[in-house]
Amino acid sequence: MISKAVSSLDPSAPAESACASVSFVDIDDPEPADDISVVMVSYRTGPVLFSALDAVLAEGKPSGVREIILVDNGNPPAITASLSMRAKRDPRLRLISGHGNVGFAHGCNIGARQATGRYLLLLNPDCCLEPGAVSTLRAEAANMKKRGYRDWMFGCRVLNPDGSEQRASRRALLTPRTALVEAFRLDRLLPRLFRDHRLNLHESPLPLDTARVFAVSGACMMLPLSTWRSIGGMDAGYFLHVDDLDLCFRLHRAGVPVYFLPHIRAIHRASSSRISPLAVEWHKTRGFFRYFRLHFCTPRGFLMLGPVGAGILLRFIFKAASMFFHRPSDLRRSRRHAM
Repeated sequence: MISKAVSSLDPSAPAESACASVSFVDIDDPEPADDISVVMVSYRTGPVLFSALDAVLAEGKPSGVREIILVDNGNPPAITASLSMRAKRDPRLRLISGHGNVGFAHGCNIGARQATGRYLLLLNPDCCLEPGAVSTLRAEAANMKKRGYRDWMFGCRVLNPDGSEQRASRRALLTPRTALVEAFRLDRLLPRLFRDHRLNLHESPLPLDTARVFAVSGACMMLPLSTWRSIGGMDAGYFLHVDDLDLCFRLHRAGVPVYFLPHIRAIHRASSSRISPLAVEWHKTRGFFRYFRLHFCTPRGFLMLGPVGAGILLRFIFKAASMFFHRPSDLRRSRRHAM
């Protein structure tokens, strides 16, 4: 069970000191050789899906991968047929389909319910781990267990195809303050006041070793399956985006540390799914509203929710207008692939 004490530790503290609020386990409990369940949720992902699968399967059994559970939210028939053939050839690949497009968070929950490993690795279908990444994640997990800690979550260094670090790779906690600073880049306008209140930390110096952070990218997250179940998995009320920030917030509130592992890298080809960019932005907007309504409708946070809500709506209007005037092909695609 997750400790209910809320951690007040500095997220930038070294990994050793950052574990003080984590539950302990019996370090003599034997660990199976294949103890990682990988869950992917795919919707019209495209060819990169197979690259992401191959990157995991190529590491072989020594990496600790017991199974890859692929939740098919609605791929084209040709893709689904190819996945079925792969599942027949490799018993580690399990395909769950027929439920329709239920959203990313709900899809993760569906896959996690079928997981049998000790650890759960949530991996985007357009996120390709570099060679040895899964083995290194497993070694880090074994190290946590050896030190007697049960509840934690790992995130890795998520990169764009050009090698630059993605904005969501490591983050502060999403609060009304960090949302406003990030949305309006107040750190540039008033650096003395807001330099340390950004949400995205990708422009900060890269840690040399494992570091405690408040949030990591949902493109690649690993945590013990027992921790996932104790926290209740993802909130299925989020259809697309913000679900990872919500999960990190609830882990923080429960006293579970989140770690950023800069030595483990993954290439994330974002926006690979053939869905409407406008629909993506709408679901992201709804996700932000849900997040702040659930976590900050308190007397302390209420006064800032008005400006935050206005900022969220302005962001959506700006994105929609930009698509309409500068990227008409996106709107044509939205009509062909409406969600």
